[in-house]
Amino acid sequence: MTTTDVPLGNLRALRAAVEEGLPPAAVVDAVLARIDADWERNAWITVADPDVLHARAVELASLPPDRRGPLHTVPVAVKDNIDVAGLPTTAGCPAYAYFPSDDAPVVARLLAAGAIVVGKTNLDQFATGLVGVRSPYGACHSVLDERLVAGGSSSGSAVAVAAGHVPVALGTDTAGSGRVPAQANGLVGLKPTKGLVPLRGVVPACWSLDCVSVFAADVDGATAVLDVVAGLDPLDRFSRSVSSLAVPEEGSWRIGVAAPLGAPFDSDDWAIVDEAARRLASALGAAGEPTVVPLDDFTAAGDLLYGGAWLAERYASVGTFIDDHPDEVHPVVAELIGGARDLRATQVFADQHLLAELRRRTASVWDHIDVLVTPTAPSLPTVDAVLADPIAENARLGAATTFVNLLDLAALSLPAGRRPDGRPAGVSLVAPAGADALLAAAARAGGW
Repeated sequence: MTTTDVPLGNLRALRAAVEEGLPPAAVVDAVLARIDADWERNAWITVADPDVLHARAVELASLPPDRRGPLHTVPVAVKDNIDVAGLPTTAGCPAYAYFPSDDAPVVARLLAAGAIVVGKTNLDQFATGLVGVRSPYGACHSVLDERLVAGGSSSGSAVAVAAGHVPVALGTDTAGSGRVPAQANGLVGLKPTKGLVPLRGVVPACWSLDCVSVFAADVDGATAVLDVVAGLDPLDRFSRSVSSLAVPEEGSWRIGVAAPLGAPFDSDDWAIVDEAARRLASALGAAGEPTVVPLDDFTAAGDLLYGGAWLAERYASVGTFIDDHPDEVHPVVAELIGGARDLRATQVFADQHLLAELRRRTASVWDHIDVLVTPTAPSLPTVDAVLADPIAENARLGAATTFVNLLDLAALSLPAGRRPDGRPAGVSLVAPAGADALLAAAARAGGW
């Protein structure tokens, strides 16, 4: 099997090839060849030394079958705001770079499961953005349409999977960074319940909202990684034990579908969402039509992320560095985070109280449905459009994603073909905290 024949684009196919005798060294050679041939995509910031990767291949090849982990020989990309021992963590800012001595727990768990950590991927600087162009390491473009943004901030991780460099990748998600790039590149983007996956060793954006996310070609690939990295970390202040919600029996599912919003969404977006909801209801044997759910209170919660006190949490994380290195930070990132510099403490509490009220009002929705189908993002902008109007174009991309973490929900972004304008479409399945297995079961039934 030549390097071009190694099935790196799908975890299931790669596992089958490894079980049939594909050696780890051949997997490493194929990954390095594809990255080298595709470097201009700007997906990667740092790739591990080939000698280190080949030594890992030798180690994995020496393991007897009964000692091989669930991700044996699976190459994984890691967003460059997550620590990998021996590789720099830049968070998309060269002046911020440091060399961690330890792996983040999520990375340590991947390695313990037999994965090969290939390197670190590009991102919107300090994970601030949904576009993938706010990086000194170059803008990322959609693999499906080079004119379009790749989504962000986990742009490099999504591109690395969609381009077939690796079958799975870690991103992070605060406002939609693990979901918008999934739509832009035709992937599954898994945003788990907050606290289910440890955040220790991750450069924080909004630490109380951040989640480590997963990109894969299909739901099985994404959940295979989640099964490995999830679990309580007693040293992580935001880690928590999460009770899994029961998966409904076939025929008893209750499907909700988001009521149409105005701009930035259009009738094409809602036709795609409606079709996905009906497809899901049919596949699950749900009784009756999907329940229409107004999103007003959901989107009001989402508005708080960049229009309220949670910008102060970003400033608490990296604001001092930005103030001390004004010439080293992307101007749009500096403008957004610096806007919280003088935010009053009273505003923080007022916004927390408003969010508590919105959580109470939206909680009743889940008394009537098990899963809510929403758009992931509206029609994707071109890179040129984002460069011309960076803040407005970024804001429109998060119109249906920013509320998820603020309201403590789980989400799964799924590819939905193409819009009539030819741009990639995506839908999201959303449910309460602890619904990770429920969402995966629904998506599998729907053919994802």
